[in-house]
Amino acid sequence: MSQFKICINSTADLPSDYIENNQLGVLHLTCNFEGITYGKDKELDSKLFYERMRAGSLPTTSQVNPTEAKEYFEECLKTDKEILAIAFSSGLSGTYNSMKIAADEILEEHDDCKIIVIDSKCASLGEGLLIHKAVQLKKEGKSLEETAEWVENNKLHLVHVFTVDDLNHLYRGGRVSKMAAIVGTMINIKPILHVDNSGHLIPLFKLRGRKKSLHALVDYMEDKMGTFKDQNDIFFISHGDCLEEAEYVAQEVKNRFGIDEYIIHNVGTVIGAHSGPGTMALFFMGDER
Repeated sequence: MSQFKICINSTADLPSDYIENNQLGVLHLTCNFEGITYGKDKELDSKLFYERMRAGSLPTTSQVNPTEAKEYFEECLKTDKEILAIAFSSGLSGTYNSMKIAADEILEEHDDCKIIVIDSKCASLGEGLLIHKAVQLKKEGKSLEETAEWVENNKLHLVHVFTVDDLNHLYRGGRVSKMAAIVGTMINIKPILHVDNSGHLIPLFKLRGRKKSLHALVDYMEDKMGTFKDQNDIFFISHGDCLEEAEYVAQEVKNRFGIDEYIIHNVGTVIGAHSGPGTMALFFMGDER
């Protein structure tokens, strides 16, 4: 295995055992909820988080600042002189910019280390799947530069498609109008969204009914895989406290495409603060987003 460290953001929503088993470094964004700040040193149980959101509590989030990023990198460099940092989409947070500023400052001060920071243009387990590909390349013996080049060249082939159960959270985030949220909720409208090449959340179309929206995610996968179909040996699903539906989507993917390997995990508190309970997201490789 190559000797460089892969550093990620908590917004990748990867399971803790995956992070530990692959020795990933994690730079945490924070979620401020009911007067308490959650992040690196204090975590909130995902199920409790979504229960409180359903009851009406509204969280806020904070990005990583350059000072935090620099302190984090300096700590990593005590044991690893080469770092590949795969950052949360710059289209959704200033965290990438903070990490890039921090890395540039360190590289100006020290010539005995390497830090490559990549703007993933990804979020949640889309970010996680891109990281997984980097982990696999590292295990194959690829160098820091070779792995970084693959990630940079392929990040826009990491397709995100998702739906939400409650339009009001998208309204709070400026993704739909207040009227659209009210009317859509009344008539059971479920939007289908994706993350575009700039790393922004973009509505694609709307459907009436939850089951139709879940099937639409798998339909989108069929439409977008294209020449990457044979490279999809694994897919990821993240969800906002709706595990049974996530397992249903996974089974639909398995039945339709014969892909048996996958990871299902919760949408974490930072992204979940904006997408809300009932979010369902599917991630895979495709010709285009």
